[in-house]
Amino acid sequence: MSQYIPLIKRHATRLRLSSIGSNISRLLEEAEQDHPSYDELICNLFSHEVKEREAKQMIIRIKLAKLPLMHDLDQYDYAFTSGLSPTQLNQLRELNWLDQCYNIMLSGPSGTGKTFISAGLGYDALRRGYKTYFRNISDILSTLRLKELSASASREFKRLSESQLIIIDDVMTLPLNKDDGNRFFVFINQIYETTSFIITTNKSPAEWARSLDDETLATALLDRLLHKCQLIMLEGDSYRMQNRKTIF
Repeated sequence: MSQYIPLIKRHATRLRLSSIGSNISRLLEEAEQDHPSYDELICNLFSHEVKEREAKQMIIRIKLAKLPLMHDLDQYDYAFTSGLSPTQLNQLRELNWLDQCYNIMLSGPSGTGKTFISAGLGYDALRRGYKTYFRNISDILSTLRLKELSASASREFKRLSESQLIIIDDVMTLPLNKDDGNRFFVFINQIYETTSFIITTNKSPAEWARSLDDETLATALLDRLLHKCQLIMLEGDSYRMQNRKTIF
């Protein structure tokens, strides 16, 4: 072992280059075999550190995003027809709409792929470096109720407020009381110009007024969400029921 390796490790630790410090022996052995130039060696060392940091940051971002287990659109079953063509899905996966701060609303019955598609687009956004979070409407409302009372809810509210994409699952599946409806509107109104949303719902926009029991509030909420929005209607039988598993 080179006499300089312990010193390199100490310097790497002090400079918080943990990946270089942990892997310096292997990296130098590879350099002895490949005979890179000095500048190439330095570039390789820093590239290794950057890749390791990005991989760790991706793990943290995925954990904070709280995506469902099924979230990889590369596994999408194109044999299941729900109203979204492969061409349309691939176009959505390009994320041009996200760069332009557009929203997507996925509407349709249970089992037609709303959650899977929305989570998959969220995963694509995460891999492209966007601050992305997946929450159901109950999670959002809980955060809004507790943000002034709980440190964890306050941190969650700050994350959501600074996000680039929020996926809100199951919006209006259950009726919202007036206080929760107002909280939700204030939240959307606060960030809709700088944050994109993917909304999944089994209610048509016309039914939101009944779920909120307030036509004026529903109109104001939809006005903000639908101003720059692609509404996608999914249909068909439940994918889960078509692919139901048994214990036998």
